Amino acid sequence: MLKSRSNRRLLVLACGATLLALTSIGISAQTAWPAKPVRMVVPFAPGGTTDILARAIAPELSRVLGQPFVVDNKAGAGGNVGAEAVAKSAPDGYTLLMGTVGTHGINRALYPKLPYDPYADFAPITLVASVPNVMVVNVDVARTNTINTVQDFVKLAKSRPGKLNMASSGNGTSIHLAGELFKSQTGVFMTHIPYRGSGPALLDLVSGQVDVMFDNLPSAMQLIKSGKLKALAVTSATRSGALPEVPTIEEAAGLKGFEATSWFGLLAPAGTPADVVNRIQQEVARALNSPAIKDKMLAQGAIPSGNTPAQFAALIDSEHKKWAQVVKVSGARVD
Repeated sequence: MLKSRSNRRLLVLACGATLLALTSIGISAQTAWPAKPVRMVVPFAPGGTTDILARAIAPELSRVLGQPFVVDNKAGAGGNVGAEAVAKSAPDGYTLLMGTVGTHGINRALYPKLPYDPYADFAPITLVASVPNVMVVNVDVARTNTINTVQDFVKLAKSRPGKLNMASSGNGTSIHLAGELFKSQTGVFMTHIPYRGSGPALLDLVSGQVDVMFDNLPSAMQLIKSGKLKALAVTSATRSGALPEVPTIEEAAGLKGFEATSWFGLLAPAGTPADVVNRIQQEVARALNSPAIKDKMLAQGAIPSGNTPAQFAALIDSEHKKWAQVVKVSGARVD
């Protein structure tokens, strides 16, 4: 009898140890992120700065984390379509958003109703880069009308009210708002033509379908360097090191305090585990500090960051307040 009881006790202990081991394995499996490919949603069409930056860091994240980071372009409504898709995704670290100053700084002030909450629905991860915008015009328009400066362009626009078309990467983007701010401060009237991203807008600008654009510098850089677009000014407070010969809007047009820059950063759905958020931030910061990526971004006019989730959250809050005032001053409306 004693032997039987002893055997049963040993069996119970063995089963308990096995259950504990299996439970530990299960917990480890649940926390072993990433265990499958990660989707990085870009809320604009390919070819724009949001897309360029996502594709710059995705290969490095894939390499160091051992799983593919797949860029998924989901354009529409000034970035709102892609942002909404991520906001409604599972908070498991497998769906990320390359957010922008538009999706998380401007749209809340510009759109009467957003399908997502820029604050409550997201967990900020890190600022990837900030960039100036650049005022670029079609070279044929510039040549035909002898446009060499911002003042030359303003003179032309005032002589043809409503006849010139201003392209943007979508309603609510900094590209759109920079143009609206320029219109309000110079008193010119141009027709706004929103696209689903900088890529298609730039194609139409080069081909002469539209006349001017206040694009993010990285996506316009190669077209400027190749002579397919003419850069008149940057929209930042100071000149860009990537285009030091191009003046600021304030310098070129005497518009004191004119500034309309852009930024891009990674966010996850709210509720994503903090250890996953911190791991992504750390790896992105390392990638942005590597000479290969850092030097390439700087040459394109982007200033890499990699700041902490808390710092990025503070930036988003301050940018919303800033752009709400710009929307009010410019009188911008969703077309």
